[in-house]
Amino acid sequence: MRVTVIGGGSTYTPELVNGFLDRVEAFPLRQLVLMDIDDDRLGVVGGFARRMVVSRGSPFEVVCTTDRRQALAGASYVITQLRVGQMAARREDEYLGKRHGLIGQETTGIGGMAKALRTVPVILDIAEDMRTVAPGAWLVNFTNPSGLITEALQRHAPDIASVGVCNVAVHTKTELLELLRPDVGEIPPGRAELRTLGLNHLTWHRGLLIDGKDLWPQVMRRFLEELESRTEPEWDAATLRVLQMIPNDYLRYYYQTDRMLAAQAAWPPSRAEQVMAIEERLLREYADPARNTPPPGLMERGGAYYSTVATQLLTAHHNALGETHVVNTRHNGAVPGWPADWVLELPCRVDRQGVHPLPTEPLPPVCYGLIAQVKMVELLIVEAALSGDRALAHQALLAHPLGPPADRVAAVLEDMLRTHRAHLPRFWRKG
Repeated sequence: MRVTVIGGGSTYTPELVNGFLDRVEAFPLRQLVLMDIDDDRLGVVGGFARRMVVSRGSPFEVVCTTDRRQALAGASYVITQLRVGQMAARREDEYLGKRHGLIGQETTGIGGMAKALRTVPVILDIAEDMRTVAPGAWLVNFTNPSGLITEALQRHAPDIASVGVCNVAVHTKTELLELLRPDVGEIPPGRAELRTLGLNHLTWHRGLLIDGKDLWPQVMRRFLEELESRTEPEWDAATLRVLQMIPNDYLRYYYQTDRMLAAQAAWPPSRAEQVMAIEERLLREYADPARNTPPPGLMERGGAYYSTVATQLLTAHHNALGETHVVNTRHNGAVPGWPADWVLELPCRVDRQGVHPLPTEPLPPVCYGLIAQVKMVELLIVEAALSGDRALAHQALLAHPLGPPADRVAAVLEDMLRTHRAHLPRFWRKG
């Protein structure tokens, strides 16, 4: 069993290593390959990962390399957690939004579009390498924007088994179980299933099953009580009463755009700048030769439960467990009336044959309208990223609900392409 992590120099990697160490009996990993283009960073993270594994009896080997094809060769599973342009590019995405009075965020709005344009060609290059050196491997994508990247994979590399993953669903399930504790006591997460539907970072939660029984009325009652007890509530209670659903936190950028822009106006520091400071400290701690367990500060990095999502999913697949996981994949008609070829984020059964979307009731029109609009943006971005067609990129910005007015699209697009010119060669080909 060989698992390859593309972007292995990420500060998230030690959490992933812990996840594999906790599941060595159920998931017989023999070699964990960490690949990264940043040799110095890989040396620090990889060295720390090796110490973690040695401290637990060396149940598997950790290999570090900057050679992608070598890393992929013979892999059973490939995990992508890369960032084209590294954290500096994320900071540019954020301030691109700020200087145009638009949402600047790494997965949502024009920041998410810029990140996708840089990332889609790279992910599909990885898929091309897998065809040659890792046929039959399963590609598990954590790279943001995860749903859009998975859309690109499943449209343009359909022969590569792929799935997109995110930690939001498992994080939400954990929070809702804690909210219900006064009513039902402590419930292990394995007994609960979250019913959620939409696009990655654009979902609505609408059911929580415990041992097969849906406790959503109690969830909504508790959630609204908690919301109304706050001085500055995160959501408008009247909206949630009408919806009878809980929006994914990223829907704040759509439902409360003015509020999010006001917060953005207070930068610096942007989130990227905060993370850069956190990562600098984490890498210093990882470099300590006496350290063999992740430092508490790792939770400040974000991405809580990342290792849980990744390693539980791989374990379910390898052992044909038939568990339900919320992932991103083409729904193939599981949601009646919605285009069957759309990649959605929804509950799926996971077994050795792959990911099987579960039959799911469509969301109401008030949600579907936004989903359909953003899905059209995703499809335009994928084609623009692969072709370098500026007209398609212009259309994507024009269609985006968080994009600029029509008469400012050209200026914003030109700024985006110039800002990231080094990582967008397809848009700068002569002729």
